[in-house]
Amino acid sequence: MPARLLVVALAVLALGGNAQAASPPPLQVLFVGNSLTATNDLPGIVAALGKASRFRDVEVRMLAPGGWALEDHWRLGEAPRVLASQRWDAIVLQQGPSALPESQVNLRTWATKIAAEARARGTRPALFTVWPESYRLAVFPEVLASYRNAARAARAELFPAGDAWRSAWKRDPKLPLYGSDGFHPSRLGSYLAAVVIYAGLVKASPVGLPRLWVSAKRARVLQAAAAEALRRT
Repeated sequence: MPARLLVVALAVLALGGNAQAASPPPLQVLFVGNSLTATNDLPGIVAALGKASRFRDVEVRMLAPGGWALEDHWRLGEAPRVLASQRWDAIVLQQGPSALPESQVNLRTWATKIAAEARARGTRPALFTVWPESYRLAVFPEVLASYRNAARAARAELFPAGDAWRSAWKRDPKLPLYGSDGFHPSRLGSYLAAVVIYAGLVKASPVGLPRLWVSAKRARVLQAAAAEALRRT
């Protein structure tokens, strides 16, 4: 091979090697919640967005027994052991709507405790805002305030999925975000929550993220709603 071509070939190989070496490892994310996280495998949807997008991949683990609050995870469950078991980039915390005054106190107390433990291990703590039951839509403001105040008290990030649900309904009131029981999310509702969480994890705009199984029209509405909710945090 002529010397000039050899130099070019070596340069191309070097650039390819550097590009490969510069590719960041997947984010390691621990989800701690209950059936609102487990329904439709929300963490799996977050991971699917990472694989299909141009942004960072995400590897997930989920701890989500039905009906559990953060206090249950910390007192009775595996969360302390799993958090200490490896280097997690982020922990995403979720419990029920927590609209009642005593529930708001409970959410703040345990979010603050778990967030402090996470930070001590170099892990980003975040809260994932949920939504009330469909027959309790009047308490939606209290749910949003509860999670916002808990995130502030815990010095944690806020992934405002519930806020994004409301923004989506303002654009299209017929969007079926609830599942058949009027509380757990439909696949569309879980997709919207996942878009909010993934965009928050990678610090990117949700607009233009992969739509996966969602129609192009609905994806545009949901991603715009997610962007609006994230701007308000």
